[in-house]
Formats: sequence, structure tokens, C-alpha cells
Amino acid sequence: MSDKLIVNFTPTGMIPTKKMTPHVPVSVSEIIDDVHRATEAGITMVHLHARDEITEEPNYKKEIYGEIINGIRKFDPFLVICVSLSGRNFKELKQRADALHLEGDLKPDMGSLTLSSLNFNKVASMNSPEMIQNLA
Repeated sequence: MSDKLIVNFTPTGMIPTKKMTPHVPVSVSEIIDDVHRATEAGITMVHLHARDEITEEPNYKKEIYGEIINGIRKFDPFLVICVSLSGRNFKELKQRADALHLEGDLKPDMGSLTLSSLNFNKVASMNSPEMIQNLA
């Protein structure tokens, strides 16, 4: 039996805003700080969602993910980093896969891949077989 444990931390998610809870990190620096504190508590993996710092809405842009990943790699170069490729807010492959085009130390270790479509409280996340194959 192994004593290794994977602890996956998701600091932000797709829904919470500061209006809902002042504790949710939405800016690049807040997300980095939250992940830093979580690594000190023992996480081994992080699942990131990028946000627009002004609107607090989810964002797919690799530049934002790159800033977050760069900040995390500075204090923990070995933390496993997964980026969201969710179809809840973004429908186009180009948007959903944007963060996978980062290079070097900014390239995430993983991207989330949902193998089905999902109904959420107010919206569906559509994942066609073609989209799943393309993201994979």
C-alpha cells in the first residue's frame, strides 16, 4: 500500500464572484496567493480557472493562464497544474484549447476533459464527440 496522496485544489471555479463571497480569488495575484497557501497545506495538484479581473467572469485566454502558471511555478515548479477547458462558457475549440498553446514552463501539465455534456443550474456544457477528440 502506498502512502502517497493526490490532493487536487480548485481555488476559483466558474461561478463564485466577490459579491457572492469576498473570499473567492479572481485576480491573477489572488489566485497565485491562494495556491501558494494551499501548497503549504499539502496540495499536490491545482485545477485552474482563469477570470477577467474587472468583470470576474471566466476567461479562456492563455495570457491570463500564463500569468497564473508563471506565478505558481516561481514557488513550486513541481506542482501539477491543470487548466479548465470547460464548455460551460466557451463553445469554440479555439477558445477552449487556448491555454494548451502555452509553451515552456508556462505550459500546463494537464487540461480538464469532460467526456460528456452536462446540465448545470442555468446552462449546459456541451461536449460533442468531435470536441472531445479535438481537445484530447
